[in-house]
Amino acid sequence: MPKILLTGYIQFPQNTSDEDLACIRAELAIHSQLTLNEVGCIRFKVAQNIIDPLRFDVEETFIDKAAFQSHQQRVKHSNWCKVSQSASRYYSTSEI
Repeated sequence: MPKILLTGYIQFPQNTSDEDLACIRAELAIHSQLTLNEVGCIRFKVAQNIIDPLRFDVEETFIDKAAFQSHQQRVKHSNWCKVSQSASRYYSTSEI
């Protein structure tokens, strides 16, 4: 069964304040740990871009489509979803 790879980035709006950005980073740390603890998560990396601090580069790998879908369902009801709702998401997924 193929693994699922998601790559891309999320971009927060230009009017995101330093205070909001601090909140985003704090919630991202929690979101990352919760995701890494999910059954089927192989890799989860979200890093603030060095050149554009409002951009976060994303790379996720899950053991299969079911694990990836389970992750997506959890995220819909998470604090991370609320904190990052203003961000635009640019992702691609593939089977590897």
